[in-house]
Amino acid sequence: MGIVLASRSPRRRQLLEQMGLRDFRIVCSDADETASPGLTPPALVEALSARKAAAVQHAAAAGDLIIAADTVVALDGRILGKPADGPDAFAMLSALSGRRHQVYTGLTVVCGAQRLTEHEVTAVTFRSLSSAEICAYIATGEPMDKAGAYGIQGRGALFVEGIEGDYYNVMGLPVCRLGRILARLGVDCARLWSEL
Repeated sequence: MGIVLASRSPRRRQLLEQMGLRDFRIVCSDADETASPGLTPPALVEALSARKAAAVQHAAAAGDLIIAADTVVALDGRILGKPADGPDAFAMLSALSGRRHQVYTGLTVVCGAQRLTEHEVTAVTFRSLSSAEICAYIATGEPMDKAGAYGIQGRGALFVEGIEGDYYNVMGLPVCRLGRILARLGVDCARLWSEL
């Protein structure tokens, strides 16, 4: 069985490799990622991950396993996606400063007729940030392609005071949950380790 990752995210690619999945193809999804009004954060990320998986099915063989994910940050129930520009990133990071927020990732795995969609949530607490720190961070360019305008695996780690839940979920791929889903579909990651 071939594996298709429906994402251009280098972080997701790295995490799949870390799990022991080496021989996978990357097919970037062109799915519409517009948020449907009225959806809760968990419903939104599940819908978007399912959309991404469906959008790459044409590029997958019949027996291929497709993995798709979508991540958003939510503060007081308000969804923060990727910032549109520097001022948008500044507004997001200012709102997150000194606050606890949630990171949601929807995960869809398709294998033949089986389609499993779930989500993971992780709570993250930021320390208080100064305007100068926020501006310096934005100047690095790191926030611009990340939900909530920060990357926990990069310089944004300096802002994180606490985390409750799956760290890798904040990076964009809930590794533990994905491992359980793959096991249900007959993919044993632990067995793959011995083949590396």
